[in-house]
Amino acid sequence: MSELLGEEYPAFETALNQAPVAGLRVNTLKIAPQEFFEISPFKLVPVPWSNSGFELASVIDSETMPGSHPYHAAGLYYLQEPSAMLAVELLDPQPGERILDLAAAPGGKASHIAARLDNQGLLVANEIHPRRVWDLAQNLERCGVRNAMVLNESAERMADHFGDIFDRVLLDAPCSGEGLFRKNPQSRLQWSSEAVSGCALRQATLLESASRLVRPGGLLVYSTCTFSPEENEAAIAAFLHAHTIFSLEAVEHQPGFSPGRPDWIPDVDSTDLHKAIRLWPHRISGEGNFVARLRKRTTWETPASKARSRPRLSQKIYDLIDRFSRDCLNVDFELSRLVLEGSYLYCLPQNPPETFNLHVIHPGWWLGVVKKDRFEPSHALAMGLKRTELRRVVSLSIDQTALVSGYLRGENLTEIHLETSHPSDGWSVVTLDGYPLGWGKQVKGLIKNNYPRGLRRF
Repeated sequence: MSELLGEEYPAFETALNQAPVAGLRVNTLKIAPQEFFEISPFKLVPVPWSNSGFELASVIDSETMPGSHPYHAAGLYYLQEPSAMLAVELLDPQPGERILDLAAAPGGKASHIAARLDNQGLLVANEIHPRRVWDLAQNLERCGVRNAMVLNESAERMADHFGDIFDRVLLDAPCSGEGLFRKNPQSRLQWSSEAVSGCALRQATLLESASRLVRPGGLLVYSTCTFSPEENEAAIAAFLHAHTIFSLEAVEHQPGFSPGRPDWIPDVDSTDLHKAIRLWPHRISGEGNFVARLRKRTTWETPASKARSRPRLSQKIYDLIDRFSRDCLNVDFELSRLVLEGSYLYCLPQNPPETFNLHVIHPGWWLGVVKKDRFEPSHALAMGLKRTELRRVVSLSIDQTALVSGYLRGENLTEIHLETSHPSDGWSVVTLDGYPLGWGKQVKGLIKNNYPRGLRRF
């Protein structure tokens, strides 16, 4: 880097030895950025390239850490470093489109895509790692995402199965992580030139699969959090050489954007590489990042993907969900989109593609579990609902510190201290300033806690 950056290297080295930059992205599925700015317990500075992104500008004490705040549990924001917000901004998802996040865990960019889609259209969020995929599913659940399918598959199998059906594909590629050196000191110890070469090979394979998933005329966005030219400009140059149907698109520059560096790639005649964007920690308030927008040329009409005909559910199940909805919610579920996987009831996204023989974690919005003669709602259902869609509510406010903390620890609540919207027993959504936290069950003056055990704070 000293050789590549020349006179800039001292500033770059100094930046890598400073404290990392923290940020959050407001979850617009639940609250508008300006509304959150007004109630935020943190000092926020807007991120230039994201209307919903903010830098956390002050040191925060242990009692008000953003990851521990009740607003985080309510899904009002996602903790995300400012540079990491750029990839989805350049992907620019539009409501109603089909979007694929090919390497989506832990879910920062996938939840950003979902917010941009406004729960309209389809998000396929995939993660090949069998443990990390559950972190992805949990974060999408907390953010109230209703139109996502969560898969645990390889990129190659997905390309073989789906073909070119997606309007936009994001490949946030696994990389050597040089841009995370100050955020994660352990990554410095794991770095080697061999690791860079190995990542470059893997990225080439992933780009090949990703290219097959983009429809003609669609967009492929490639991003990394590393500085190495081998994983950035060289990866894009090799891809474009082998895939002439793609071209690198220029993007509107924002403060802090730096161009790609074709001059760092020997024996490559591709001045278009300057259209890629680099973010440098010594030029912005954020970490390192590289993003390239690749447009696929339109050459033919993409055939519509076929969806498997699913068996109609029994009238008993329809009656159960209808009875529950009439009692607890102001929501009418589209019956043709309801499916039962084992005992789990889901509401599928609109026009979902066929996923037969793929490893699917969640085929859609998980509504709950069907048990003999009753329906038990899921945490995902509560988190995906808006205040206007709730018929039975237990209202908490942020100044009721003890009650809010108790609920998040799994403690029951007593009705005498609460504002409830229904006098009779039954399932109710516990809300914080109008935003769902989870379920409780009113039973004889008590709100029995149904907050998931794995999320409780002990």
